[in-house]
Amino acid sequence: MALRNIRQDNDEILRKKSRKVEEVNDRIKTLIKDMFETMYEADGVGLAAPQVGILKRLAVVDVGDGPYVFINPEIYEAVGSCVDIEGCLSIPGKQGAVERPEKIKVKALNENGEEFELEAEGFFARAICHETDHLDGILFTDKLVEGEEE
Repeated sequence: MALRNIRQDNDEILRKKSRKVEEVNDRIKTLIKDMFETMYEADGVGLAAPQVGILKRLAVVDVGDGPYVFINPEIYEAVGSCVDIEGCLSIPGKQGAVERPEKIKVKALNENGEEFELEAEGFFARAICHETDHLDGILFTDKLVEGEEE
């Protein structure tokens, strides 16, 4: 495993749409391990592949309930609404209020290439939405409520 460099908000790769992962192979599995190591080292709760310079639809999340891998994630249901403060490892020192769904349903592949579906709510749902946005070139600062920033 190796630490990867986290791209900062002025890096154009963060604004590009990621490509679907066609095969979960050894390179993808190594990337997943590196992303977890990088995320934990940076005290983050989520990390998307574009943040480490890889335009693949892959994100990792751990909000304290154990690590989750999301390959080619699709959020297919969103319920409710809640505004809370977010930050991002790619935008150090900035936080802001962002509106996100209270509950979501997501389907994705895990690190073994197996499809799964998951219901998430609260902070876990927020983290999944945040990382999924990264896969489409969207940063939390694009979604600030009334332009709020701290």
